[in-house]
Amino acid sequence: MGRCVIQLVTGPAGSGKSTYCHIMQEHGLALGPKHKRRIHIANLDPAAEHFRYTLAFDIRDLISVEDVMDELHLGPNGGLVYCMEYLLQNMDWLQENLDEYDDDEYLILDCPGQIELYTHIPVMNKIIDQLRLWGYNDKLVSVFIVDATFVTDPAKFISGSSLALSAMISMQLPHVNVLSKCDLVEEGSMERVLEMESALQLWDVLGDHGRRDRGGDDADGASMLSFLREESPYQHFEPPLSDNSGTAVATTTSSSAEKSTLQQNARNREKKWNRLTEAICSLLDDYSMVGFIPLNINNEDSIAHVLATVDHAIQYGEDLEVRGADYDDDLGGDYGDGDEED
Repeated sequence: MGRCVIQLVTGPAGSGKSTYCHIMQEHGLALGPKHKRRIHIANLDPAAEHFRYTLAFDIRDLISVEDVMDELHLGPNGGLVYCMEYLLQNMDWLQENLDEYDDDEYLILDCPGQIELYTHIPVMNKIIDQLRLWGYNDKLVSVFIVDATFVTDPAKFISGSSLALSAMISMQLPHVNVLSKCDLVEEGSMERVLEMESALQLWDVLGDHGRRDRGGDDADGASMLSFLREESPYQHFEPPLSDNSGTAVATTTSSSAEKSTLQQNARNREKKWNRLTEAICSLLDDYSMVGFIPLNINNEDSIAHVLATVDHAIQYGEDLEVRGADYDDDLGGDYGDGDEED
């Protein structure tokens, strides 16, 4: 039995991993006669509920977060970590399912959305190490999905880039970062961010402090000081005077001094926050490894470009036999509308 190609689709919860899997499966079937491929998709998220794609196998047949929460009284995050550790103890289940696929087949693993599993909890690392021991070392590729709506907020985009870099270093696999949901974002704003030469340039030009320096319309609203600059609903409140009217004067003076102190503290915090952000940007620039490929699910060329990039990362297809048009007959009828619906 050969070893099939495996995409591990990772990324934060809600980033569009399952939609990516479904689109790739549909795209594989829509390719021309000589390029059409059978893409199998397996669910490795024990907390998943709905799928649009056809399932090859499902970790919930082994264990599910719902069962763990009921029996062990754990929360959602603790239950998910427990399930993945349980999978580590029962890797023979995964091996039996993987052995069903030959070396000319293509498998996508839809992984959990708890980002800790890819950054500082070694669960996914151990699963990947076991896959290497089974002979999949040159057949593995990681696809990290980030929500394209982050592009409109430079701070969130830098955060997403940091997560992508952390996952890339931790998993130590050929790695492709994909911006999902590009059909929901204005193309011009997305291109403006992606065309930036560095993360520092992005933060200098589009960050909150950059907008304030240019006097943008949202300058005050973006500032950490805005809550101090705006009129307080209590600023006209006058405390009751005592027999000595100096009490009220002293209170007013104390209030002004306190507000001035708060403003200065807020400015100091903002400076420190900007220095931290610039340090993170410098880290991203020093590695110079994080780039994103936009994915618009309504554009076949965009989907094909993403799949071709992933294929290139592991040289998929270089050693496959040339197929004739009659290969269509072998693929017919294998896929339905999905095992479950949204």
